[in-house]
Amino acid sequence: MKMKMHALKVTFIAFAGLVIAASSAIAAGARQKRVVTPEIPLTTAPLYQEMYRPQFHFTAEKNWLNDPNGLVFYKGEYHLFFQHNPKGNVWGNMTWGHAVSPDLVHWKQLDNAIHPDELGTIFSGSAVVDWKNTSGFVKDGQPPLVCIYTSAGKPYTQSIAYSLDGRTFTKYEKNPVLNNIAGGNRDPKVIWHEGSKQWVMNLYVKKEQFDLFGSPNLKDWTALSTFAFKGGHECPDLFPVDLDGDAKKVKWIATSASGSYMVGDFDGKSFRVQEGPFPSPFGYAVQTFSDEPKGRRIQIGWLRGAAGVGRKAYPGMPFSQQMTVPAELTLKTTPNGLRLYRLPVKELEVLRGKVNTWDDKPIVPGANLLSALTNDLYDIEGEIKAGSATEVGFNVRGQKVALHPVDGVAKFRVLVDRTIIEMFENSGAETHAMMFMPDDKAAPLELYAIGGEARIVALKVHELRSVWPVK
Repeated sequence: MKMKMHALKVTFIAFAGLVIAASSAIAAGARQKRVVTPEIPLTTAPLYQEMYRPQFHFTAEKNWLNDPNGLVFYKGEYHLFFQHNPKGNVWGNMTWGHAVSPDLVHWKQLDNAIHPDELGTIFSGSAVVDWKNTSGFVKDGQPPLVCIYTSAGKPYTQSIAYSLDGRTFTKYEKNPVLNNIAGGNRDPKVIWHEGSKQWVMNLYVKKEQFDLFGSPNLKDWTALSTFAFKGGHECPDLFPVDLDGDAKKVKWIATSASGSYMVGDFDGKSFRVQEGPFPSPFGYAVQTFSDEPKGRRIQIGWLRGAAGVGRKAYPGMPFSQQMTVPAELTLKTTPNGLRLYRLPVKELEVLRGKVNTWDDKPIVPGANLLSALTNDLYDIEGEIKAGSATEVGFNVRGQKVALHPVDGVAKFRVLVDRTIIEMFENSGAETHAMMFMPDDKAAPLELYAIGGEARIVALKVHELRSVWPVK
């Protein structure tokens, strides 16, 4: 039986009265004054303490970033490569930026990893650990980290680079390893398929078409098959996941840049769709980690733009764009079929400080139980009965976030950063991520009910610490 859905849908209503603001130099930790001005100079605030800098979502120290690339665990660290413009705050000069983390929470940005060359700028791709030394890049017994990326020249081709220390990268002297298949083919996602004892590349070829290739050594690639992906575009991923936590019931997931996904089977040659595609609004160009040490399937996406700002940088900021938090994926059997669930990785809980708790409390229209809370950063979890209310939700510094009850009950996890809100509802069945411009005149955090009285079953509001800076 299908679950009865509350008539309301999740809504994110952008703050309409965008105030253009600049920031003045301040001592570390002090609040920045906002000044109305027709032009926005870059802030003089210390790096990572700027007014609009997310405090637990990854951003580049300076300049533009977009797609997450080459997510992999190697030599005791999580590696996050990303599309990066080292020369400015807008898209261009695509280079692989690079950051590492011991825990998926505290990131340290390193020197850029892969730079443009005669084959073109460096577009999106993936990274693997070549444990079996199929590539022959091993030296002194060190398994290489191999990055597979698009050389965005004329034409687009696929290339590789390798590292033996996770810091310095050498491009393969015989690049490209895969010539142009069609037009703007790009964004190779490579995995090791144990059943067929080969590397498999999932490559975006053209609108709604992805091609699979196989290789024994990451250097020589042979066409395997093609599959259609309705609405699919760019940045593919392909990975196995246990169904309902049962390792004997493995299904394969194919995703595209928008986060939409299909569930099916993969035999080392062909991907056969069983269900989907389904929408999954969790950032753009979503990718999952290779070689995750705990066997989890962890996903990160690019959070594009900012409400009221479009794809431009936040006013006065030295950086532009941001990533979602890392989230763990699981596949579950539901009354509607097989569906992915997504929840923040447990490691994020290390940022929790003081917790504020409410149980069995009415949410009365016009009253705000959370009026004493004044922080910028929260991890909110709870359950609310909608009761006679036609809408329940939060207002976060002027940004409205409506909840989505099922059978009259909203179960949720909401992460609040300075300029980002991420929602995980109904045990992760529904996820949403968005950016917003905060309104200093609005309440920092408000719980509301419209049209009637709702009731808190249980609510915890954890105040969070910043992750920046990491020395």
